[in-house]
Amino acid sequence: MSKNTKYLLVSLPASISPANDHDEALTTLRSAVTLDYGTVFPFPIPEFKIGTLDALVQQADELAKLEAGCEGVVAKVGDSLRTILQGDEAKISQSKTVNDKPPEQYLKSFHWNKVKYRADRPLGDIIDTLQKEITSIDNQVKDKYNSYNSVKTNLTQLQRRQDGNLSTKALTNIVPPSLLIRDSEHLETHLICVPRNLTKDFLRAYETLSPMVVPRSAVQVAADDDFTLYAVTTFKKHSQDFVHRCRESKWTPREFKYKEGGGEEERRQLEKVGEDERKVWGEALRLGRTAWGEAVMAWMHVLALRVFVETVLRYGLPLNFVCGVVRTTGKLAKKARSSLDAKFSYLGGNAFGRDKKGRVTKDDSSTSADMQAAGHVGDEGEYSAYVCYDFEIN
Repeated sequence: MSKNTKYLLVSLPASISPANDHDEALTTLRSAVTLDYGTVFPFPIPEFKIGTLDALVQQADELAKLEAGCEGVVAKVGDSLRTILQGDEAKISQSKTVNDKPPEQYLKSFHWNKVKYRADRPLGDIIDTLQKEITSIDNQVKDKYNSYNSVKTNLTQLQRRQDGNLSTKALTNIVPPSLLIRDSEHLETHLICVPRNLTKDFLRAYETLSPMVVPRSAVQVAADDDFTLYAVTTFKKHSQDFVHRCRESKWTPREFKYKEGGGEEERRQLEKVGEDERKVWGEALRLGRTAWGEAVMAWMHVLALRVFVETVLRYGLPLNFVCGVVRTTGKLAKKARSSLDAKFSYLGGNAFGRDKKGRVTKDDSSTSADMQAAGHVGDEGEYSAYVCYDFEIN
């Protein structure tokens, strides 16, 4: 799946062929684009139950919003896959399949899913079904990835307590219980983490930092590249003052209570959270893969409906049209559109003309407000002589 690939979904009346024939019309569409600018493959759309003109205009507006929503969900699920696969482009690409097919292969073999979205139902019902489905996909993925992020954050915090520096790591296996005063009514031991460049300041000042600090009670417990950990004894009634003044001096008091077997308990907790993280990671990856494919399928069905509604509004009844996908690139898309404009501008009536050199020109003054209200404008807000929507699947 190339990030540079762009698709144009085009609908044209079968009358573009002399015989008014569907297959000939598709051939005419192919000849308009040529292999210089892209390739064309059919995109069959069934006929649906058509309501009133007012209903169709309203549904055109609903489908435009729903399509934007579908595209957004596909992008969000893709971002979630990117996060969980840590940006590995090869694995991300492998995970982005639709019905176990690469996206382009799915497009080339697209057929309306009549089991999931019955074509004999009113258009409004089908739109409502697709809206509920894409909302459900979005919510499921959001909930699962929130759960994963929560477990991942918990694991990261526990790992920091095992592998971090002395200001954050667990002290259970570092502080000997013999250094702690635990049963005294008046005395208390504080563990103070001091940056290595401030140790001289600490040793010079800690005894006078607050009242009732036991002289020469500072004992070095441990040291790493960044910090030195000291144990200091004070009288309990001045403990809060001592801790507060340590923080003011940029020395970090560490909360610690000795617990028999605490190190083993922390190890077991880390193992359990690690197992939970791996389990939820697998669940999130499986859901992400499935959800991405389902979101793309819903998106393509919404696009099919959008093309159908616009086709009815644009070309009228009885319906006889051909729909195809032009596979092109970001650089060639504009040239492909220009070729289509040159071939089919006559479908736009007075909205299109030709200059002295025979090039197609658009007369914006001929694009009435009624056309815009009826949805006869492209994705970029410009009137097009034919039905055309562009999209990218990334």
